[in-house]
Amino acid sequence: AEWKGGKFVLAEGADGSSMTRTIPMSLIKSGEVFVAYGQNGEMLRPEQGYPLRLIVPGIQGVSWVKYLRRIEVGDKPYAAKDEAIHYMDLLPSGQHRQYSGIQECKSVVTTPSGGQVLLDKGFYNITGLAWSGKGKIKKVDVSVDGGRNWRSTRLQGPVMSKALTRFHIAWVWDGKPAIIQSRATDETGFVQPTYQQLRAVRGTRSIYHNNAIQSWLVQENGEVKNVQVS
Repeated sequence: AEWKGGKFVLAEGADGSSMTRTIPMSLIKSGEVFVAYGQNGEMLRPEQGYPLRLIVPGIQGVSWVKYLRRIEVGDKPYAAKDEAIHYMDLLPSGQHRQYSGIQECKSVVTTPSGGQVLLDKGFYNITGLAWSGKGKIKKVDVSVDGGRNWRSTRLQGPVMSKALTRFHIAWVWDGKPAIIQSRATDETGFVQPTYQQLRAVRGTRSIYHNNAIQSWLVQENGEVKNVQVS
């Protein structure tokens, strides 16, 4: 359907905070946005947003409004409380980057990762997930030395647009400390940034939309811990 003058859609949830988000009409017209009432052959479960949940591929999860109770169409962004106070990026210039919901290219190694323990040196399968709100994942590289050297991983099919993509690579741990990282590239050519690259654009006071490279430190005793490498 067409709404004359309608440029934005307001979606309001029935949760305790009345989570309310502005969705650009351009996304609605893409044909990817829909309202879900079921999953895997059954009705939505309460934790998934029963009875209705908005699905907005490529956009931050908070905009996938749960317990959907109201939809409104307007000609301007609504500046709901969670858009005017939260989920904004404070840039180095002092300006706020607002309505920036697209999930930019990111990846994270899930094994080995923080809290896990490697029992002995030897062969391991490094694996993780990559995604991009702008399309398909093209490749994922992995480093075991804090970003000095990189190797290409194997992507597990099917590789789909705006969907989680699993990657794998073999690694033989020699028992010495290692810093494991993954770096994804999407089909637009965008490369997941380091913290230094991200902060050069977003500053140090931006806590949302962090798509910087994640680092895991493997200690000599096999314990894996969260560390930050600029």
